[in-house]
Amino acid sequence: MSDQLISEPIDPIPGSFDTNFMSSGTPGLPREFLWRKQNFIVEKVIKTWRTTGPCHHGSGEQYVRRHWFEVITTSHHVMKLYFDKGNHGKSKEMGWILFTVSEKTPSD
Repeated sequence: MSDQLISEPIDPIPGSFDTNFMSSGTPGLPREFLWRKQNFIVEKVIKTWRTTGPCHHGSGEQYVRRHWFEVITTSHHVMKLYFDKGNHGKSKEMGWILFTVSEKTPSD
């Protein structure tokens, strides 16, 4: 199973966000989304993690920049998605990105 780099925005389906993640301060993972006009449904979350970066004002503090999710869809794709918090909290730069996709093999 090899990952194909995508790095494209997805369109979450309204009302499909997983509120369990939101209770811990993590963006609610969309359980259903559109990518390239095709509908995908998340069947299982394999793992989650965060990436951080330094403060843009030089304070030396680290801030969460992206929330990552590795998922399996009902169409048997393994996808890595992330929510990009944008620069300086600008909402127009925030959004969900499909980073990689691969086909799940029957033996997985």
